[in-house]
Amino acid sequence: MNPAKKLRIIFSIVGISFIQGLQFSVSPVLDKISAHFPEVDVSLVQMLITAPSFVAMIFALLSGVLVLKFSKKSLLIVAGLLAGISGFVPFLADSFWLLFVCRAVYGISLGIATALNTAVVAEWFTGPERTQVMGIQAASVGAGMVVVTTVGGLLGAHHFTTSYLINIIGFLSFAVIAAMLPASEHAKEEKKTEKIRLNGRVFEVSLLGFFEYLFLITFTTNISMHLAGALKGSSSASGTLAGIFSGAQIVIGLLLGVVSRVAKKYTLPVAMFSFAVGAGILVAFPGNFAMLAVGAVFCGFSQGIFIPTGMVEVSNAVPPIAAALASGCFTCFTNFGQTVSPFVLNTASRGIFGEVTTSHVYMLSAVGVAIAGLAAVIRIRFRKSKKKS
Repeated sequence: MNPAKKLRIIFSIVGISFIQGLQFSVSPVLDKISAHFPEVDVSLVQMLITAPSFVAMIFALLSGVLVLKFSKKSLLIVAGLLAGISGFVPFLADSFWLLFVCRAVYGISLGIATALNTAVVAEWFTGPERTQVMGIQAASVGAGMVVVTTVGGLLGAHHFTTSYLINIIGFLSFAVIAAMLPASEHAKEEKKTEKIRLNGRVFEVSLLGFFEYLFLITFTTNISMHLAGALKGSSSASGTLAGIFSGAQIVIGLLLGVVSRVAKKYTLPVAMFSFAVGAGILVAFPGNFAMLAVGAVFCGFSQGIFIPTGMVEVSNAVPPIAAALASGCFTCFTNFGQTVSPFVLNTASRGIFGEVTTSHVYMLSAVGVAIAGLAAVIRIRFRKSKKKS
């Protein structure tokens, strides 16, 4: 592949990643939305971030089948256009439910973009270069989140509805994908031995993804409500922390090759332990911006390592024909974790501590992800000892 074509594909991957970043467009203003609609339960307000994940589960899996009938480029163009439209429709009425439905519709774009972003990388890149480009992809998602959350927080400082303007990114991504992504033939099952099927390794990594995101999503769903002292109620502070989270993801994404070489088979557990450290810091210092920023860095490292590593592992575990379905399965599990997170952790907090607070949620998340990471380490050790015997 010539360098110019490779660069166009990478620009396209960045465009797709920015569509994914729009999932967190309302994160810096969740507290303002909750105050504006006091009759709406806080778990439903938090689902403005997680509801798209539920819809994305369905469309991530569908994408693995749709690529047999439509080109990846066509599907991704639709995803960008739909992301832009669903982001601006809430301007039409001051209605929580209109906003909620539009966020759910955006989930269609999120599912297509998440599943096919990996499929695009798997189609055009192989070997170590695939891992490197997946790191760029993760960094791009982080960059999208930085722009979305930081600029969204600044736009929403006056009124939360102004933050909707950030959804222009959907239209920009649509234009980049249409102009830059090379056309490819529809995926075909050319050999009976290459039927679209998944294997145990795909489901094992996907299950880890469920637990990672059950807990990791609490950073974005709770951070604007977690701030204490002089920071309390500051959308710019929460937006900046979300931006730091995403910035850390960018840095670690670009260094993913190094991290993978050092951590080797333990890369996924390392990512999970990183979030446990970050969540612990958030619990300890809710009113200290500097320490919250450190916690955000560790949480961002977790996402920046886990997602691209998980995507590489599931795509490497199957033939190229099944890469879209494998990434769709992984996306389904991670998005299901995000979707149920507010209800599971808020319910657990209420049952264990007698009340729901962001500190309790972060504490449960730190413990839960550490246990899941430890289970992953034990599983890796067991697999290695089984091979030796």
